[in-house]
Formats: sequence, C-alpha cells, structure tokens
Amino acid sequence: MAADSDPESEVFEITDFTTASEWERFVSRVEEVLNDWKLIGNSAGRSTLGKGIYTSGTWGEKNQDISFADFKFNITHYFLKQESEKDDGQDMLEEDTFPLAMQDLLCMNNDFPPRAHCLVRWYGIREFVVISPGTNCEAIISESKCNLLLSSISISLANSGCQVPMFVQIQQKWRRMYAGECQGPGVRTDFEMVHLRKVPSQYNHLSGLLDIFKSKIGCSLSPLPPVIIAIRFTYILQDWQQHSWPQQPPDFDTLLGGEVGAVEFGKLPFGACEEPISPLCHGTFYKHFVIVVDLDPLQAPHWSVRVRTAENPQCLLGDFLTEFFKLCCRKESTEEILGRGLAEEEGKENSDISSALSKLTEPAATVPISRLSVSSMVHSARKHIRRRRHIDDSPLNTDILNSVLLFLFPDAAVEKLFAHWSPCFLQNLYLQLKSAPSDSLTYRLALCMCVVNYSYGGLRAVAHLWQEFVLELRYRWENNYLIYGLAGGPPDLRCCLLHQKLQMLNCCIERKRARDEARKVLEGSKESERRSSSHQGARPAQESSTSTKEVYPGKSWDSWSDSEDEFFECLSDQGDTEVPHAEGNEDRSKKKAEGRLHPYNNMTLLNSTEPLYVPVTQEPAPMTEDLLEEQSEVLAKLGTSAEGTHLRARMQSACLLSDMESFKAANPGCVLEDFVRWYSPRDYVVEEVVDEMDNKVVKGELSARMKIPGNMWVEAWETARVTPARRQRRLFDDTKEAEKVLHYLAVQKPADLTCGLLPCILHAGILKLKEEELKEDIPSVKKTIQQASSQASKLLHPPNHDYKKLEDFINQLMAIETVITRARSLKAKFALCEGEKEDDREELEKFVSSLLEEPEVVVNGAGQGPAGSIIRRLFVNAQKVRNLTLLSDVGVPNKTPDFPPPAGREILLRTCVPRPAPYSKALPQRLFCVLMREEFRLAGAFSSDTSFF
Repeated sequence: MAADSDPESEVFEITDFTTASEWERFVSRVEEVLNDWKLIGNSAGRSTLGKGIYTSGTWGEKNQDISFADFKFNITHYFLKQESEKDDGQDMLEEDTFPLAMQDLLCMNNDFPPRAHCLVRWYGIREFVVISPGTNCEAIISESKCNLLLSSISISLANSGCQVPMFVQIQQKWRRMYAGECQGPGVRTDFEMVHLRKVPSQYNHLSGLLDIFKSKIGCSLSPLPPVIIAIRFTYILQDWQQHSWPQQPPDFDTLLGGEVGAVEFGKLPFGACEEPISPLCHGTFYKHFVIVVDLDPLQAPHWSVRVRTAENPQCLLGDFLTEFFKLCCRKESTEEILGRGLAEEEGKENSDISSALSKLTEPAATVPISRLSVSSMVHSARKHIRRRRHIDDSPLNTDILNSVLLFLFPDAAVEKLFAHWSPCFLQNLYLQLKSAPSDSLTYRLALCMCVVNYSYGGLRAVAHLWQEFVLELRYRWENNYLIYGLAGGPPDLRCCLLHQKLQMLNCCIERKRARDEARKVLEGSKESERRSSSHQGARPAQESSTSTKEVYPGKSWDSWSDSEDEFFECLSDQGDTEVPHAEGNEDRSKKKAEGRLHPYNNMTLLNSTEPLYVPVTQEPAPMTEDLLEEQSEVLAKLGTSAEGTHLRARMQSACLLSDMESFKAANPGCVLEDFVRWYSPRDYVVEEVVDEMDNKVVKGELSARMKIPGNMWVEAWETARVTPARRQRRLFDDTKEAEKVLHYLAVQKPADLTCGLLPCILHAGILKLKEEELKEDIPSVKKTIQQASSQASKLLHPPNHDYKKLEDFINQLMAIETVITRARSLKAKFALCEGEKEDDREELEKFVSSLLEEPEVVVNGAGQGPAGSIIRRLFVNAQKVRNLTLLSDVGVPNKTPDFPPPAGREILLRTCVPRPAPYSKALPQRLFCVLMREEFRLAGAFSSDTSFF
C-alpha cells in the first residue's frame, strides 16, 4: 500500500504512441485484401473492349468482410471476365501507360449498356472495387466519415500500387451514391457524384450541362478541345389497349362458361389473365457528335428496344397447379368436409353394407341373394342421401357432376371423346414421373379434380366428386363392368400407387367376370343335358353321372360363395378331357389326367413313355407396391432362425405348390425330376456317361442345390396333391382384394388423394407446356422443359415427397408458362400473324425472339425498318388515345406528336484535356448525366496530373 501511494511510482507509466490505431488497421486490412486478390501493379496493356461486351460478356465478383473498429464493411471486386492474351512485345505508347480505367473512360464501344452494374453504365469501366456498409450497418451519411473512408482508400491505393478504381458507397443505399478514386503513375482520377430529386431548371438542357462540365475540368486552353457527346432518349409505351385480350372472353352459353380461361374437363388452361408485358421501353441514340443537331426521335440513327415484364402476372396453368398443390396440406376427412348430416347418412349406408355382407356370409338366407347384394345396398343408400340432401347444399352442381362422371367413364363413343385430346408426344413421360398414362382413368381423374377444385367449389367439391367416384367404382365391381381407361393385367409398379389400386380393382373384375362366364357355360351345358335327356328318354344313372363328370369333375357351382371362394375356376378347359381307352387294356393313368394345356417340347416322362404336358396353372396373385412392401416387412420380421426361415419358405412357395399340384394332375405318374425339367431346366443337369457296355448314354439328375437336405422343392413336392388348377384354393381372392381396394379408396382424405394424384397433374402440366411451346418454337423454353422433366423424375420417384422442393418446381413451371405467354403477346403486338413480306417476317421473328432472350435489342434500320415501323405505329396509336382523352377533358384540339415526351434522358460528355495546368498531361474527362422526372444525377470522372501541376 505504501508503494502505491509513492508519487515516484507514476514516473514509470509510459504511453506507447506507436501502437496502431483502428484507422491504420483498417487501411492495412484493405491493402491485404488487394494483395490477396492480386490487384497490385499496372493493369495496362490488355485488349481494347469489343462492342457490346459489357452486355454479352460474363461478369465476376469476389467478396470479403472487413471491419473498421466495430463497424462492418463488405469489400467487393467486380470484373469483366476476359480471355488472357499474350503480350505482343511492342513498346507501349505513352498514353497506353495510363491505368486501364482511364482508357475505359474514353472508349465508345459500350455506351449505355442495358445490363450492368450502375458504375459500369455511368463510368464505362470494366473492373472496380466497392466498399459498402455491412448488411445490418447504418449508412455513411456524415461528411467526416465519408472523408475518412476516402482518405483510407487513397492511402491503400498508394501503398499497394493498385491501379483498379476503388469506390465507397455513401448515403442511403437506395440513392446509389458512390465516391472513389483511381491512381496511376503520376495521374489520378476522382469519381464524384451529385443526386437530386428534381432537375434544376438551368440544367434541364444540354447547354447547361456543358457549362457544368467545362467549369469542372477548368481548362484554360483556347480554343477548348472538342467535347464528344452521346445522347439517349427513352420513351415508354404504357398503353396496349389496341390489342386483344390475353384470354378469350368467356362463353356464358356453355356448361363451363362464365369464367375466363374455362376449359373442357380433361384439359388444363393456359395463358395469362393480364398483359404479361408491362411497358415497352424504346431508346433512341445520338452517338458521338460534336455539334448538336435536331433531336427528332424519327431521325435518330440508332434505335433499341427493351420490354419490361409484368411482375408475377396471373397465369391460369400456374394458378390451377398451385391451388391443387395447396390441398396436400389440408387435414380434414371427407366426412368433416361434407358435414355431419351427410356423414350420419353415410354411416347408415355403411351399416346397410356391413349387414348385407354379414347376411351374404350366413349359411342360410331368408331373402334372395340379389336383394342383399352390396350393389343394391349402396345404390339404395345413395338414393336416400340424394333424397335428403338439399340441392343448395350439394358442393357440385348436378350437371357438372354428370359431365365429370361421363368424361371419366365414357363406355360409349370413346374415339369421339378422346381422339383429339390425347397428346401425341412424350408418351413415356409417365414412366419417368411415376405418373400414369395420359389416356388412363387416373390421369383424367387428376385433371378433373384440378378443374373442379379451382372452378367449381374447392375442397368440398373435390370431396364430393371423390365420393361419387368411389361409389361408381363399387357399382362397377358389383355389376362386373370393367373400368374404362385402365390397361389389363396386373398393376404396373412403374405408375403411381393410386393407378395401381385402380388396376388391381379392374383385375379383380376381370377374374370375377371370367369365373361368372365359366359358371354360365357350365349351367348352359347342364341345361342342354337335361333337355336332351328329356327328349331321348331316361338314361342310365351311371351314364348320366359320367356325363356330368366330364363337364365339371370338381366342386359343384351350388356350393360356391362370393365371399369365401375356396376353389379357382380356370379359363382353359381344353386339357380337361379323358383319354379314350381300348377294351381290356385300360390305362388308368391316362384316364385320370386333368388340366392339360399342350405337350412340352416333345419330352416324355422319365418313368414312362407318355408325353410331358404343360399344365393349366393359376396366374400369380397381382400385387401393388404397398402390398409388396408390406409382405417384405412381414417376411423380414420372421428373423433368421430355423423356424422363421422355414415359415418364410412356406409363405413364398404357395405359387410353387399350386404349380406342382397342377403338374401332377396333368402328368399322372410323374416325378420331381419331370417337374424340374419343365419348371426350372437349369436345375436338371444332363451329361453323357459310359455304361457297362461301353455305350454312351445320356443321364440326367437334379442339381446340387436340389439335393440339399430339407430342400423346399422336395418338401413341397411330397406334400403336393394331385389337384388340377380349377379345383385348387385360389391364390388370388378377387372378392377380398376388391373390397380391400374399395376400402382403401373410401378412407382416402382429400389431402391423401391430392398427394396421390400430384404426379399425374404435374405430368399434365409438363405436357401442356410442351404443347404450347411447340406452337411458339422457343429454343430456350424447350431446353428448360427437358430439364424440368428430369428434375420432376427425381422429385416424384421417392415414396415420401419433399413438398418444399415440389413447390419450387411448380414455381418453375409457372415461370415457363410466363415466358411462353410473353412470347405470344409480343408476336401479337409485332404483327407476326399478319401478312408481311417474307424477308420482313423473318426479321420480325428474329427480333421478337431476341426480345425474349436479351435485355435490349437493337432495331435494324432504326425507324425505317420493319420493326421500327411497328414501334412507331404503336406509339402513334397510344398518342391518339391519349389525345382523345385530353380532348374530352379539356375540349381544345391539339396536334398530337408521334412520340410522347421522353421518360428519361441520358447525356454522356467526354473529352481529353490537360489538368490542372495547361502544361499537364492531356487526360480523359467524363460526365454522365441522368435527367428524369423525379431524379437528377451527375456522375463525373475527372483526371488530373500529379507530376506536372
């Protein structure tokens, strides 16, 4: 404590003034970034810029974050990417030793670039560095802070020897205010800027701007070196009233009329509901003159045009897809959507159906089966619902509903309905998208759901249509009507799950119809026997029973049940014959042969000389992908134990066992080797051996895997009975599977339905875009559609969709639609459909195509060319409309000019004078002026000699 109070201790407190300050650290950090980016040294000697390279070339940029104390800055390097060129070895002229930016100030090849950084447009430079405040930092407003930053970059440029211009963004960002500097050996260019809201009256003309320029460069030479002037006037065409609507007016007399863009069911709409092209900007150039001439737009030597597109125009296809996609997020069930009253009546309907099913399965029925069928119960319940439901409460109008159902189930006049509708291109796109064929019921259902959702009631209408659709499917199942628009055979696992379910139901109907047809044939044969026996008199009982056995030796049809069919009735009965035998030499094996199809490759049985016959077998049970996945999970849960493995083998060998039983019935006296020769020839090994008599004989035996103890094939063969396919237990219970499919469909929520139909609707959207693109022939759009198809394939194949990515994909389709509608709008405006000369038509088509691809297009021939004539006519018509409005408001006639007053004027002044003294080097000076209704900007670059001043 005594030491602390000693006054001599204060002598040793020394302040180190050599410690770097925050400002010095900032300058040092800027120099480090310039070194890292290799912006040190002379950049002169590179090639002169070609014409239009600022627009057609590729720009690059690099970013780095730096700090000034606690204030965050972002430093960015912008540069035009150019191919490196070898030095030709020639001595550089003195003026070529200027920094590259100073050379660019006088270059006339890239004035008024339409697409570039604002500093590129104002100063014409190809490379520069910008220091701007960080994202969440305040703008640099105070003069002292601006001067501090300018001094910082000046020191950094001097210390590093960098000749690339460096700018500091000041004031609010929306003002786009920059101050900067460029240094070279003995020269310096200061970049200054003025920004005002209004144009001062004394500077609203060229002479006033020339006065500013001359006073700023302060040249004392007489006469003053010539000032080269380039002027651009911009005229905006806002009025497109002389053109037709983007969409045709609605037809109120049709069923689907009353709405713009209404289409038939089975089609998606297309096009914009509003003008996709907002204003047309027309620029006239007066380049590189010294004496000011009359600035008449029609006499301007250069014309250019750019189109501004409407921001997110309403397009029908995009709206339909977006609204349909929104249903994926809804959680309501069909009962919740359609109301409790309807749900209660549906509950009664379901109770009627369940009671019908229970009565159908009872051993004895007190009423006729036909009156207890599911079909009659469903339709009686539907009548009760329609009787009690008020017309106003029905989500879908009856006429609309009938039209949709007629479109979905057109069992008559099919060619008339669909010959013009099915697209003729991209037929296999559904395989890529895991959708459904474009002529299938699933595809048409998706289109109808999309149209109904958008135009006829939204979610409730979708739920209503789905309910009626499921009822129609049940009716067709109960009445054996095949579902139109579904390919025959098992479900196609390459399609979406909903399409597979519908195919499964159709497959059940096919099996049921085949069984019913076989029953009719059997009953018809019995009836013919009874009639013949009544005409021919009584037959012996033994002969009558034998005749019945020949027709159907299996279970009688009277014992069949629709709910639990134990046996399977085959379609092919040509092999079910008894072979005639000679008296006294009866071959019982031939007599018992059943279910033969045809001999197999002239083979004979190993234990006899009888031919080996291919049996009539049951078809494998069709399965959808969810059933296959469920079966795989069940088999996987059995584990790897011996018992689990055995049970798994038994479950997987049901079809094999059925085929073995059919083979035994068709080939009496056969052995396992005979079956393997037909069923799996690779498992029967044939080789030549030498017998005891030294003769070569052919000997065959089962393969090694067939001889493994406990082989599944051996066990199945031992347990297989001699039973033809028609008397076996069915591998595929069509009644049970059909009810499972109908239950699956009935419990689907609208959101689940939408997710299931989403691949089909995206498939339809891509087809629609391709169809419309073919009419316009836009190469870039064609390529984009191909890329979209590939992207959709990756998004739709996984079972669990990424809905965020799907939403982004729909936005891409909307962007493609917007481009096509813009092309169509421009073609209509530039009269491509009218009778033009062939040469003019080709030029106009190229001009319109360029408007879609490029930010700004030069008009060949200016006002005298074909495109220029149309542009002038557009402006003249717009001016006439404006003049008529003025006459109605004011009542004073006035001569209408062809063009309105320019919306913007850009004036570029440049010269090369010695500065600051008459004996200094002649250096480039440049002033860019922007004069608009609510903006006045001066961007000047003034160079000075730092050696001879």
